[in-house]
Amino acid sequence: MVLQNFDQNLKKYAQLLINKGVNIQKGHTLIITIDVKQNDFAQLLTEAAYQAGASEVVVDYTDDRITKSKLLYADEDRITTVPQYLVDKSLYFLDKKASRLAIRSSDPNAFAGVDSKRLADATKAVALALNEQRQATQANKVSWNLAAAAGPEWAAMVFPDLSSQEEQVDALWDAIFKMNRIYDDDPIKAWDEHEARLSEKASKLNKAQFTALHYRAPGTDLTIGLPKNHLWESAGSYNAQGETFIANMPTEEVFTAPDYRRADGYVQSTKPLSYAGVVIENMTFTFKDGLIVDVKADKGEETIKRLVEENDGARSLGEVALVPHKTPISLSGLTFFNTLFDENASNHLAIGSAYAFNIEGGTQMSNEELKAAGLNRSTTHVDFMIGSDQMDIDGIDQEGNAVPIFRGGEWAI
Repeated sequence: MVLQNFDQNLKKYAQLLINKGVNIQKGHTLIITIDVKQNDFAQLLTEAAYQAGASEVVVDYTDDRITKSKLLYADEDRITTVPQYLVDKSLYFLDKKASRLAIRSSDPNAFAGVDSKRLADATKAVALALNEQRQATQANKVSWNLAAAAGPEWAAMVFPDLSSQEEQVDALWDAIFKMNRIYDDDPIKAWDEHEARLSEKASKLNKAQFTALHYRAPGTDLTIGLPKNHLWESAGSYNAQGETFIANMPTEEVFTAPDYRRADGYVQSTKPLSYAGVVIENMTFTFKDGLIVDVKADKGEETIKRLVEENDGARSLGEVALVPHKTPISLSGLTFFNTLFDENASNHLAIGSAYAFNIEGGTQMSNEELKAAGLNRSTTHVDFMIGSDQMDIDGIDQEGNAVPIFRGGEWAI
């Protein structure tokens, strides 16, 4: 590692994620999920959490090579059955209202070569077994944050022209620090100011209460309905205890839930998607009456088709997110092959479950009530990027008038 002041900036990053991201307070429990190769960063995060007053920090290490071996060779019943003790552990920490911090550093192609059916079955089994945890986070019952660390395989995909692994990893850490405002003298203050700018856009959209959005771009002509009393959210969120947190770092989006019953037209992806350890490229989705009726991809088509066809609720949308083209991530010119970054360089949509907090009173609604209000219910939630500097978006108001929201990929409202 030769990146200047790396240790100092990594410590600043850890403190940002703990104090602004999950916003650890005295008495909190924190679960950290992180790759085993990021142990030094895990130690910094753990120390920062305890310094912030955490009662307990639990680190769950992951290892993609070990997971891939299991997916390739384990008995079928062992990859499609989640042991009860893992479910019990999830429920135990959910009962403690534990905050969750997930650090992504994986190879985007980590599970390439694994039989697509085995991969889909294993992914679905975990989603079903841990559905209660997913629903809790999607309703902000607990604080949660998704962030990143530089892994060598991932860095090699983002910076293939650099000659050594050390240069590649340094370059990716540098990008992560830049996108998270770590080079500012006070990253937390910088995030406070960024959060205020995004909140202003969300407030304007909430006041407008458009009934639909109409997207137009090369390869895209799609109209998506919005439910009555929908709520646009931005960077900051509140958990059920009234504590603030930021779910994604970095983030540049303002987002809400669509009415899953109302989507018509077609949309083309503009960036690769890394899903379940497989990179999927150049996707086209066709919608009719809210349902995906056709999906194509130049690469990884079988994986994306299995996602849509074999998961409840995956034929409909659960999120619409607005991101201007000229964000720091987009202006970097990099493709990260990681949704956390690529979705914040581009307008995006999500297949699957909607966030309950994206409708007035939604966090107090049952699944049946949310569905009746137009919010999709599913065991999956997968974002894909559709934005570009050629995208126009109109909001359709209560009288049917088209109001410009985006022009040429930038805010017009």
